[in-house]
Amino acid sequence: MKIKLDRDLCFFDIESTGLNVLKDRILQLALIRVPHRGGEPEELCLLINPGVPVSEEAFAVHGISAADLANKPVFAQVADSILRFIGDSDLAGYNSNRFDIPMLVEEFARVGIDFQLSGRRMIDVQRIFYKMEPRTLKAAYRFYCQKELTNAHDALGDVRATMAVFQGQLERYVGKEVEDEDGVPGPSPIEPDIRKLHEFTNDFRFLDATQKLRVEKDGTVVFHFGKYEGKPVGEMLHGDNNYYTWILTKDFSSQVKQAVKTLVKEYAKKANRELE
Repeated sequence: MKIKLDRDLCFFDIESTGLNVLKDRILQLALIRVPHRGGEPEELCLLINPGVPVSEEAFAVHGISAADLANKPVFAQVADSILRFIGDSDLAGYNSNRFDIPMLVEEFARVGIDFQLSGRRMIDVQRIFYKMEPRTLKAAYRFYCQKELTNAHDALGDVRATMAVFQGQLERYVGKEVEDEDGVPGPSPIEPDIRKLHEFTNDFRFLDATQKLRVEKDGTVVFHFGKYEGKPVGEMLHGDNNYYTWILTKDFSSQVKQAVKTLVKEYAKKANRELE
């Protein structure tokens, strides 16, 4: 893979019982870890008993039934092996920032594991594709690899296709001229640099995948919903313990809950310093 890595890069894909990252569950997880020191990539592919029904819509996409999963381990039984496989790797996937990553974070949270994203670079191959050549994964595979994707919506097939598309994107854009939205040619924004690809494929206007917390230009984190829309999270929750408790006990993502805890603690420390 023609990219400089300073830590392992783990591509992964999830098949699930549905599309709700908070309520649905993982039933297939495939990972391919590319070692930064060279060598062959390692693969891990698991079928997981989700413990909840598979929606008809999801089954129509991936074809994995409850019967296929009946004797498979639940997530709690494989969580440690998944965590060890990922290690401190950066993460890459297709639509992973909005779906696969938050869903994996939620699954870990349910079994008491705080899967940290801070410090990891996250490369969403779909974001590169949508910014450069808006299409689906199947079309992306055809466009960048000149092949037909015949096993779409099998997790391992999808993650292999995602790796191939990413490699095709690097070959197509790195060091080349591209046209901007106005048709003006210029240097490609795609570089073989994980940090810059992380910046290119992430939307830093929001602190969480569910877009409940927004980051202002000065770095202040504000609410993107509810009665405190646009107001600083730490300050508002520091003075409204009922709302703080409501967020921690209701149907919000673990990303949101962890973020509000941190923001309230930071605001409390700041307030105490100002009082001294």
